[in-house]
Amino acid sequence: MMLGVAAAATATTAQAADLPVAPEPVDYVRVCDAYGSRFYYIPGTETCLRVGGRLRTQFVVNNVLDDNNNPGAWAARDSDGYSWLTRGYAYLDARNATEFGTLRAYVGLRMDITNGASGFKLDSGYIQWGGLTAGYLGSNFNTYTGQVFMGVVTRDWADTTVNQIAYTAAFGNGFSATIALEDRSGHEVGAYGGTRAPDVVAALGVSQGWGSAQLSGALHQVYPDNAAANLGATSADESIGWALGAGVNINLPFANSGSNIFFQGFYADGALKYIGNGITDVAGVTDYEVNNSGTNSGYSLSAGVYIQATPTIGLAADGSWAHVDQDNTGTIGDVDRWAIDGSVQWEPVSGFVMGADIGYANTDISGINGNADTDFDELLFGVRMQRTF
Repeated sequence: MMLGVAAAATATTAQAADLPVAPEPVDYVRVCDAYGSRFYYIPGTETCLRVGGRLRTQFVVNNVLDDNNNPGAWAARDSDGYSWLTRGYAYLDARNATEFGTLRAYVGLRMDITNGASGFKLDSGYIQWGGLTAGYLGSNFNTYTGQVFMGVVTRDWADTTVNQIAYTAAFGNGFSATIALEDRSGHEVGAYGGTRAPDVVAALGVSQGWGSAQLSGALHQVYPDNAAANLGATSADESIGWALGAGVNINLPFANSGSNIFFQGFYADGALKYIGNGITDVAGVTDYEVNNSGTNSGYSLSAGVYIQATPTIGLAADGSWAHVDQDNTGTIGDVDRWAIDGSVQWEPVSGFVMGADIGYANTDISGINGNADTDFDELLFGVRMQRTF
């Protein structure tokens, strides 16, 4: 009996093993080559996704110069003599083809820790659909934002990231035009009241084999807060500031690929943030454009060059000159600032870069109404290691 049961079980098992078994469904990752390299289809969708990131760590020796007007970082006991930063980025780029053009969503996240203080923020995030763009990204007024590897001192040119909605029309042969509404908050200098009207920004650009160029313009509401608006009888409740900019970036055919040189200039009347951050964020100097007589004006000029000296070594330098024409009714008069920065970088492996940077800046503030002139210098050094993937 036992032998019979065993034989029957063996036959049943053999028959079951011969039956076909339905395989588990598998979603294979497919390469998407419609938008360049490193895109793949999200399984089960027609959305192409690219995932990337960057990690950098750097050490900067803060201002080593010391004078009576502006004690250096190493002279003041409560100032940090160095800044040690580690920062990580994560990028997601999702795209679909539609009958109205590419639908794109981009997210860039940034996490960092500097001298023990940590932070997390949205580096950029926006939606594009055909020529329409909405979200948080670089202002359409920006032209070129520097050549050097680190930029340990601030140079003066338009370089802000703001919430915006913009439309860009492409005309072919590299020509385009953009009109945008941008958050006024990103371009305020001085004591402002609440938001009322966004900035209006327009740009004309061209990008071809020789390089690129752009003309930019902006209208900006200067809207003092209650205290600033009542400083004097000549104070205006509000006014309209404006800014103009132009820049050109030229490829250098006699050097290795990637070498280029740029020139740009900006002028602003009552919208001084558009000429740069360095001269509008001078320590101890406030109310450049929101004061008891309305608005001030200024300009900045800048240039830079990048040379790919060898396939792995890059050399860069850039600098700027900025001037603010004060109304001469407060405690300070005109302000002048110039800054220069240079770097060398080495990329022994694709995506992995090490480099060093040095920068110098001078700020000259004229005193009025019995106040003394102020003149101070900045000298900083830095090294960085960076991996992009």
